[in-house]
Amino acid sequence: MTRLTTQGIRTVLHPVSDLTRAKTVYAALLGIPPTDDSSYYVGFNASGQHIGLVPGGGPQRMTAPVAYWHVTDIEAKLTELCAAGATLTEPAHDVGGGRLVAAVTDPDGNVLGLIQDR
Repeated sequence: MTRLTTQGIRTVLHPVSDLTRAKTVYAALLGIPPTDDSSYYVGFNASGQHIGLVPGGGPQRMTAPVAYWHVTDIEAKLTELCAAGATLTEPAHDVGGGRLVAAVTDPDGNVLGLIQDR
């Protein structure tokens, strides 16, 4: 581990039960309207931070907010994390627009999300 291979946490996804109500609350919190607004995802870009609302936790069945670390090589980072003791919970897959996402859990069960933009 001699070089920085993450670009920091720039995305946080929140599972929500009522997308319409949550969108209103987060718009008030951030002071801006959403930049992405659909029935399956609402996203806000606030000063370089992306805040996403995912109804019902989405296909990954999130039950709590998940912070996503942006990385330059998602497969290499997954290999490194699993070798260090993390457990793969969501293999890398394309979610559109050239964006790859994946997730692992640390030894205490905390979810660590990863994103790579191509």
